[in-house]
Amino acid sequence: MTSDALQIAYSPCPNDTFVFDALAHGRIPGAPALDVTFADIDITNGMAERGEFDVLKVSYAVLPYVLDEYALLPCGGALGRGCGPLVLTREAGADLTGRTVAVPSEKSTAYLLFRLWAADTLPGAVGEIVVMPFHEIMPAVRDGKVDAGLVIHEARFTYQDYGLHKLADMGEHWERSTGLPIPLGAIIAKRSLGARALGLLADSIRDSVRAAWDDPEVSRPYVMEHAQEMDPAVADQHIGLYVNEFTAGLGEDGYAAVRGLLTRAAAEGLLPPLGPDALAFP
Repeated sequence: MTSDALQIAYSPCPNDTFVFDALAHGRIPGAPALDVTFADIDITNGMAERGEFDVLKVSYAVLPYVLDEYALLPCGGALGRGCGPLVLTREAGADLTGRTVAVPSEKSTAYLLFRLWAADTLPGAVGEIVVMPFHEIMPAVRDGKVDAGLVIHEARFTYQDYGLHKLADMGEHWERSTGLPIPLGAIIAKRSLGARALGLLADSIRDSVRAAWDDPEVSRPYVMEHAQEMDPAVADQHIGLYVNEFTAGLGEDGYAAVRGLLTRAAAEGLLPPLGPDALAFP
């Protein structure tokens, strides 16, 4: 890897490896070289707050804390419909008042959507919030270590294997109340790279997405190598859900969704407010 390669961190999840496969492997002509680190979202959120790495996949919920140093890229991230986080319990219809809930990160979009859902729908406050890696949450709920779990990613397709019940879908609540897609993961890059380099990076990510769509089989070895023993059919479902038109370009609805989420969260006192031009791309 050359010394001038961009340091980038994203998750080992199929949507990220699918999106970045062509770019990470030098198959996009004229694109910058990447030095890739794999890390779960809670780790990358912290890296962004500390100003580590040139490019990061982070939760949209962390943007208000990092946009002074990083710019939101208009592509490469995860927004969509019907793809929101789920609250899972051992018993159907459980009451979460005063209960312990496991979450993947307190600065995740999933947790933000959960807080907004809870404010709208729960008669009383939930109890203790416990942060744990997302792949440990379903076993913890199943084994009674926590009362409920907020899950993301491919857990949408596998929670019934753990004997768990869906109490609520955070995405359904968000879409019903706003009509907008669900903002989940964002790609950010350091503003210090300069407008020209940021523009090239965004174009290259967009080309990488299109390359993966044009020939999905090329990305499969990279996807499955990092998919944590995931069934290939589940990996395909995961990609189908999270890699969509908003990945190629946020567009008007995408930006409206991001601003809507962060504005509402700020109004609830969950996040600091955004500046008027904070989401603008150089």
